[in-house]
Amino acid sequence: MSFFGLFGGGTSESSIEEYLKEGAVVIDVRTVEEYESGHVNGSKNIVLNTIPTKVKEIKALNKKVIAVCRSGARSGQATSFLKEQGIDVINGGPWQNVAKFVN
Repeated sequence: MSFFGLFGGGTSESSIEEYLKEGAVVIDVRTVEEYESGHVNGSKNIVLNTIPTKVKEIKALNKKVIAVCRSGARSGQATSFLKEQGIDVINGGPWQNVAKFVN
């Protein structure tokens, strides 16, 4: 895996589209202020440092997850952690990568 793949450049657009077609929930791990300045329609804002306390809530959604942020680094961290918790998750990278597939 390349360095960029590690931090979010690795998820293909086809994977993002596939997850969305399967009803995935988009979790934006940016700060509330960043989220309010623009985000994927219908996404949930769960700030990165609160993810460990939200695992039960995320699992209860019973859906695949696409994590997004500004550049892909924070969503990469969230993806790694959530995978360790048994959640089916991919790193969507910058939120705009996913927004273009959502109406």
